Amino acid sequence: MDEIKLSEARAVTRRTFFSGMGAGIGAMALDALMAQEGQAQRNALAPKKPHHKARAKSVIYLHASGAPPTLDMFDYKPKLVELNLKPCPESLMKGERFAFIKGVPTMLGSPHKFKQCGQNGAYVSELLPGIGSIVDDITIVRSMNTDQFNHAPAEMFLYTGSANPGDAAMGSWLTYGLGSENQDLPGFVVLVSGGTDPTGGKSLWNSGFLPSVYQGVQCRSTGEPILYLNDPPGLSRADRRRSLDALEKLNAAEAKQFGDPETLTRITQYELAYRMQMAVPEVTDVRKEPQHILDMYGVKPGEASFAKNCLLARRMVEKGVRYVQLYDWGWDIHGTAPGDDLMTAFPQKCKDMDRAASALIKDLKQRGMLDDTRVVWGGEFGRTPMNEARGGSKYLGRDHHPHCFCIWMAGGGIKKGLVHGETDEFGYRIVRDKVTIRDLQATILHQMGLDPYTLSYPYQGLNHRLIGPTEEAVIRKELLS
Repeated sequence: MDEIKLSEARAVTRRTFFSGMGAGIGAMALDALMAQEGQAQRNALAPKKPHHKARAKSVIYLHASGAPPTLDMFDYKPKLVELNLKPCPESLMKGERFAFIKGVPTMLGSPHKFKQCGQNGAYVSELLPGIGSIVDDITIVRSMNTDQFNHAPAEMFLYTGSANPGDAAMGSWLTYGLGSENQDLPGFVVLVSGGTDPTGGKSLWNSGFLPSVYQGVQCRSTGEPILYLNDPPGLSRADRRRSLDALEKLNAAEAKQFGDPETLTRITQYELAYRMQMAVPEVTDVRKEPQHILDMYGVKPGEASFAKNCLLARRMVEKGVRYVQLYDWGWDIHGTAPGDDLMTAFPQKCKDMDRAASALIKDLKQRGMLDDTRVVWGGEFGRTPMNEARGGSKYLGRDHHPHCFCIWMAGGGIKKGLVHGETDEFGYRIVRDKVTIRDLQATILHQMGLDPYTLSYPYQGLNHRLIGPTEEAVIRKELLS
């Protein structure tokens, strides 16, 4: 008998004791969660009021994974052409470390010509005629800076605010702060092209310490759009509905007993998956687009491509998706072989990006969507003005470089036709108007109606923020219209 009582006592865990069998601390915590901002029970993705008036309601971020050599795209340096293949000045080497450059490298002028475009005469590579045609609709930032020079840490720093895995992605922060306008689609969607995931992997769209309902949902551009979304053979939609109703009752009982927000997340995810079974195939079917739109982007139905992902991104924000992240691998131009050099691989990547990205801007503009859609294009860091020549390679390429690089942005309250910032005559260091990764993060959140300094989430005793724990991030209002 005593053994039975002891067994029963052991079964009453600390967690069960504090939950009060359904009416204790756990239940009170759940009630507080449900009352937050007046949100409906079990609907973590319901739209929320922004902190202030927003200039943009959605973001499309086009990430050139591998860090493109923007000295060959947007930052024209005649001095580099003059010094082409001459020894690098000692002043550029002192105190520096590089990922692959050894000894004293030679300078590398761009092998591609530039032309001035638009009303402001912005220099754009001849490889980018499409971007040149929309230069009056975009802002080019030539003074981006990061403190990371390896791919995975740099990508994680850019998208999660930390160079280490485990923090929440920018898209997760936006859906956490604003919810989703379309309850039948994810608030945060990820599209991948280039044949592989970005170097940072799925950590780049993880929700980290935020409830997992806010993590990015990867959508494929060929085949089944989202893996494991469809019901298994033999299960009807009516049967699925009945099973979800039963699961909801069980999860609601558990949530009331233990007060775990992840239980609410589970309910939300099950319901979202059920609705997505109908909504996702509809939004990803580009065959419904007129032929002239497919031709403008360069899309071939049935083929996965960066172009198709750009068109899918437009269709998704059109349906109310909050944040669409495109990762396009293939921009790691080291010059070790024809597959990663400035003369063969790079022009092809430029051609594919140029047509699709410029089409995206034109398409959003003609639909009246550019004013409230923020589009960003860029990589995770820059490239050296020196030729890498790894192992004596005769192919042209550039090593990793954190000090400066270019991005461009359009829409969602960004100034049009602006060229911001300046680097030195070598394109080695910033000499005017530096913009940091944290500045970029803060500015995007601000334009979406969120205060980057107060948007936080308590975890392990700290109020975590996308922009990090310090006040160094600056909202770059000079970039805003």
